[in-house]
Amino acid sequence: QVQLVESGGGLVQAGGSLRLSCVASGSTFSRYGMAWFRQALGKERDIVAALTWSGISTYYADSVKGRFTISRDNAKNTVYLQMNSLKPEDTAVYYCAATRLNNLSAVTTAYAYWGQGTQVTVSS
Repeated sequence: QVQLVESGGGLVQAGGSLRLSCVASGSTFSRYGMAWFRQALGKERDIVAALTWSGISTYYADSVKGRFTISRDNAKNTVYLQMNSLKPEDTAVYYCAATRLNNLSAVTTAYAYWGQGTQVTVSS
């Protein structure tokens, strides 16, 4: 099993940037596909970005392409989400997730392990 702890959320003005971090512990981090999801108030939890074990292959939701970057540092057991040009519609709780699959899955059911979430609020 793997335990995930997110950090880096906060309040930012539109157009600003934040970097989320997710530290994993308890298992071999490099053997987990990783992803970031987000859930706005009253809405479903949706994929933001995902990457494979090596981090070479990535996936982005259309709404964040060109603004967000997902990356991982296997030596530090950490996955990052760099968020630039933030918009009010990016406001949500952001969750880090892990899967034993080495593919780019965009559905919540593919991920067995979840962090507690970190709030991102973008003011207009």
